[in-house]
Amino acid sequence: MTRENHEITRVELLAMADYAGIRKERRAEVSAIKQNRRVGVGPFATFYFENYDTMWIQVHEMLFIEKGGDAQIDDELAAYNPLIPKGKELVATLMFEIPNEEQRNRELRRLTNVEDTISLKVGDAIVRAIPESDVERTKADGKTSSVHFLKFPMTAVQIAAFKDIAVPAVLQIDHDNYGHMAAVSAASRVALLGDLD
Repeated sequence: MTRENHEITRVELLAMADYAGIRKERRAEVSAIKQNRRVGVGPFATFYFENYDTMWIQVHEMLFIEKGGDAQIDDELAAYNPLIPKGKELVATLMFEIPNEEQRNRELRRLTNVEDTISLKVGDAIVRAIPESDVERTKADGKTSSVHFLKFPMTAVQIAAFKDIAVPAVLQIDHDNYGHMAAVSAASRVALLGDLD
């Protein structure tokens, strides 16, 4: 189901009545795709690597749930098209998943500017994450958002290394209050290969 497309256009969107008819099936398909595109780092950070399919379903879900009709479409495309990898990058949604509200508020205040401390190490190369700049994710009081959108721009050499499963790939968060790393599994690497030229 993964597409070569790097952008969702209006032509590719279904009418909401048509989407309702296939919604359950498409959500199940994308849920299966997401399984190997998920990497947990530390006790409560999870990276969800996005692609055309995950964003196609996200746009449809927003339109389906919010029922904004045609007037809503351009806003959703503008919000989610930047999260589709363009061939020279990986794109991830980072979520700090802390169910307890009190603990979540406490931890997020300890993670000021965490978005600037994230990298992907591929062999000896360090690929620094670039946070989306659409909205400031850390507030003036120091509390960071529980959701961050990140791009990992890669050179041709780094892409080749990432595609070589024998070369280690590790996601790292180097924040003073959250220093954790996790290897990107072979299954996840294979799932992400389609994102890179």
